[in-house]
Amino acid sequence: MTLPILSRDLVRAAPGSRSDVRFPAPELLDLPERVVQFGTGALLRGLVEPLIDDANARGEFNGRIVMVGQTGSGRDRALNRQDGLFTLVTRGLVEGEPRTERRVVASVSRALSAVDEWSEVLACARDPRLTLIFSNTTEVGIVLDEKDTAEANPPRSFPGKLTRFLWERARAFDFDPARGVVVLPCELVTDNGTLLRDIVLRLARLWELGGRFERWVESSVPFCNTLVDRIVPGTPAAGEHAAEEAELGYTDALLTVSEEYALFAIEAGPEARALLPFAGDPRVVVADDIAPYRERKLRLLNGTHTAMTPVALLCGCETVRDAVEDEDVGAFVRRVMLDEIAPFVAAPEAEAFAREVLERFANPFIHHEIADIALQQTMKLRVRIVPAILAFARETGAVPASLAFAFAAYLRWMRRDGDGVGLDVEQRAADDQGGPIRALWAERGADPASVARAACADEATWGADLATVPGFADAVAGYLARMLAIGTPAALAQHLARAATPEPRTTAGVGG
Repeated sequence: MTLPILSRDLVRAAPGSRSDVRFPAPELLDLPERVVQFGTGALLRGLVEPLIDDANARGEFNGRIVMVGQTGSGRDRALNRQDGLFTLVTRGLVEGEPRTERRVVASVSRALSAVDEWSEVLACARDPRLTLIFSNTTEVGIVLDEKDTAEANPPRSFPGKLTRFLWERARAFDFDPARGVVVLPCELVTDNGTLLRDIVLRLARLWELGGRFERWVESSVPFCNTLVDRIVPGTPAAGEHAAEEAELGYTDALLTVSEEYALFAIEAGPEARALLPFAGDPRVVVADDIAPYRERKLRLLNGTHTAMTPVALLCGCETVRDAVEDEDVGAFVRRVMLDEIAPFVAAPEAEAFAREVLERFANPFIHHEIADIALQQTMKLRVRIVPAILAFARETGAVPASLAFAFAAYLRWMRRDGDGVGLDVEQRAADDQGGPIRALWAERGADPASVARAACADEATWGADLATVPGFADAVAGYLARMLAIGTPAALAQHLARAATPEPRTTAGVGG
């Protein structure tokens, strides 16, 4: 039997007595567009979209989202075929008991392609009802591209697109302060709102958009620093996807799976706070300073994800749960998080949060593929792991042995010659910032120790010279040599056996 596609008609015809799926009230399908979102990925579908949807159901916002696709993923077309609707499946343990909830999210009106429909994206900027802009373009999205231009159709960088969008809005309303919008970037970058605002203003100067525009941005467009925390693996694998659709009774190309836990922390003043429709939601924290939440999450959850990724992949693990349940990889994950990151995180209850994160990693209902986490691994190491390495060394005078092992595994991963890593993983793990490391392998591949030491000293890539951390480069070189000689799983087993005893405080060769 052919299943119907999720659509407005299907929602309107949904029986009110059905208890296994929560359908939106039909009147929510016709709310005006008040939000533009750059990005169509799983994280925003699993966090921002349901928050807006709930605010609409409570009658506290009454507006929907226009998504803007930028990567050519095809999600924009799939979403439009479903009238902007998708199903969110939330799975987890609540007080030790398994719980699954299914809901159709109705907060998205449509999706546009920035490449093919840029004029329609700019038309959204001229809508007087617009109040919020969200984005999630990964860590590499909030960067300055000095060669970008306002005349491009569209500008090629996300900050370029946003600058052009805001300029369109400012001119359409003659720089009226009342037509400002709140910008909420959700990229996992420290002070993401401040960074994005500074790039927008710099592009405004480079593009000579004028002082009126710069003043309008500075006074009427709050850029909020944010932190998002929810594990959202996205659309499940084919078999699980088909089983879900059979249970739902309709097809949904954007069916999205997430965990129960959710946190959206927003740093906002009174003016921006008044425009946030979900400020009272228990999953949302609006505060003058979100640094403690950001530090805790970025270092412990995202940092551990990043450290585990190359190790887990090279040891044959496919999901986060596989990794934490594997005897050696799981022990490595716990050592990284509890021994080398958590003690040096300047945030309250860091260890308690770390143990909660380990439980979330082991969620039996979430199929979180490690290959998805491998996206942009180089930039993630710079943002998430390098500060942890420096903090450990600064506070203890010793080498963080497991973080050094993780760094060596990253170098082994970047060699990209197999070792248990399938081509599909390599194709999916795009890494725009890893060129210098790949070049080192091309130039010095016959001397892995030279690759390791040069990589550690690459301050341009890491934002710090890790070769100046006593013993760190030698540790990485030693671990890398063992991975190449006996394979990563055996090297990991040896590392764990040696790391069971304290490492020397400063050493020229922690090779373990």
